[in-house]
Amino acid sequence: MRQSSLVVIANRLPLDDNAAPDGACEWRRSPGGLASALHAILEQTPATWVGWAGGVGPAPALPDMGSLRLRPVSLTEDELRGYYEGFANSTLWPLYHDAVQQPTFDRGWWETYRAVNQRFAEAAAEIAEPGAAIWVQDYHLQLVPAMLRELRPDLLIGFFLHVPFPPPELYMQLPRRVELLRGMLGADLVGFQRPQAAHNVAQLAKKLLGVVATDDAIAVDGRTVRTGAFPVSIDVTEMRALAARPDVVSHARQLRHDLGVPKRVLLSVDRLDYTKGIEHRLTAYSELLRDGFVKVRDTVMVQVAVPSRERVESYQDLRDRIEGEVGRINGEYGRVGEPAIHYLNQPFARSQLAALYQTADVMVVTPLRDGMNLVAKEFIAAREDGAGALVLSEFAGAAAELEQAFLVNPHDVDGLKDTLLQAMKADRGDLTARMTAMRQHLTEHDILAWARAYLTALDHTGQLAERLPANPRPRRRRPPRQRSAR
Repeated sequence: MRQSSLVVIANRLPLDDNAAPDGACEWRRSPGGLASALHAILEQTPATWVGWAGGVGPAPALPDMGSLRLRPVSLTEDELRGYYEGFANSTLWPLYHDAVQQPTFDRGWWETYRAVNQRFAEAAAEIAEPGAAIWVQDYHLQLVPAMLRELRPDLLIGFFLHVPFPPPELYMQLPRRVELLRGMLGADLVGFQRPQAAHNVAQLAKKLLGVVATDDAIAVDGRTVRTGAFPVSIDVTEMRALAARPDVVSHARQLRHDLGVPKRVLLSVDRLDYTKGIEHRLTAYSELLRDGFVKVRDTVMVQVAVPSRERVESYQDLRDRIEGEVGRINGEYGRVGEPAIHYLNQPFARSQLAALYQTADVMVVTPLRDGMNLVAKEFIAAREDGAGALVLSEFAGAAAELEQAFLVNPHDVDGLKDTLLQAMKADRGDLTARMTAMRQHLTEHDILAWARAYLTALDHTGQLAERLPANPRPRRRRPPRQRSAR
C-alpha cells in the first residue's frame, strides 16, 4: 500500500453501491452527506480515504478514484451490529441529538466499537507518510485520534464532528464518557459545527479530566488541543451548474405538471430519521388541512424520506409510523388523483434533487436537532431564480448562518403551522431579498472555504490548504446515468 500525506478516515468509503459499466468506482453521495461535503475537495487533491466499503466479510480490492486512493476496512456481521447499528447509532447518535430518542447502553456494543476504532486507526497508521495529516470524521470514530497518537505520534491529527455535541448533563449519561472524551482529545484540532459544542467539551474536560480548558484550547497530557467551530458547507458551484442543466430545468417543469400544477408546492428532503422532525411536520400540515388553511387542490406537499439504517429497529418503527400517518392524511383529505402528500421513501439522484428544489415554493427543513443540515444550503444554491421560501428549524446548525430563512421551533406545532402559512403567503419582494442574502452568504462560505479554514487551523504552515483548488470546476464526465443517492 502506497503512503499518503493526507488521509481521511470516515465510517464509509464514498462509493456508489452500483458499479459503473467499466468497473470504475464512483462517488456515493446522499442528500447532505459527508461524501457530498468532501467531494469538491478530495476529487482534486491527492489523498487516501480509509473507510468501510459496505457489506460484511473481507475488505475488497478497490481501484483509485482519480487522485483519491481507497483503503477499505473490513467489518463482520457481528461488528456491523455492535459498532455501527449499536454503539454508534443506538447510543451516540440519539444522545448527541438531545436524546430525541432514548439512547441504549449496551456493554457488548462498547467493546465492539473500541475494537473497530482500533482497526481504523491501524489502517491509517500503516499508510500515512511520516508527519502526514490525518482527518478523522465524525462520531463513529471518536476513539481513533487517541489511538492514532499512540501508534504514530509523528502525525498531525484532526477530528471533525459533523453532528451536535451534547450539553454536559446529557453527555454524563454515557458509561464510557471518559474514554470517549480522551479519544477525541487525541487530536491536535477538534472541529465542530457550532461554538456551543466547543464550550460543552471544555466544560466536560474540566469536570471529567480536571484539566485547564477554554472554549478554544484544552491542556491534556502535556499537549494543547485546539478546538473551534468550522461550519460545514456545500459545493455551491457544482449545485448551481447542476440546477442550470437543461435536462434538470425541463424535469422541474415536468414535476410541476405531474403534481397537478398546484399554486404552491411544499417540499421536504430528509434521511428517514427520528431527528428530522418528519412526524411533527406531518401533524402541522394535517392540521392546516383540517382547519381549511390549506386546500388539496391548491397546495401539495412532497416528502422525500431517503432510506436510512433500515436494519435498526427504531428506524423500522419510524418508517411504519410515518407511512401510517401519510396514509391517514391522504385517506382523509386527498381526492382521486390528488393526494394531499406525495411520500417517496427511496433514494434520489442529485439531478433529481436539483429538479425538486426548483419545483418547491416552500422548502421545509425542520429537524428537531441537526449538526448543520446541508439540504437547506443545497436548496438555496439551486434557486438561481431567487424565488422560493426556506422554513428552517432553529435547532439546525444552518440556522445560525441562514438568518433570513423563516426560522421556527419544530417542537411547537402551532408555531410551525403559523410559520408555514407565513412562508406560503410571503410576497415575491420579501422572498427575493431573503434568498439574495442567503445565496450571497453561501457563495462566500462554500465547501472550499470550510476546508481551508479547518486545514489552515490544523496545519499552521498553510501547506494543506494550499493544495485545495482555487475555484472548483465540475470535471468532465461520461453521460450521466440515473443512480441512487443512498
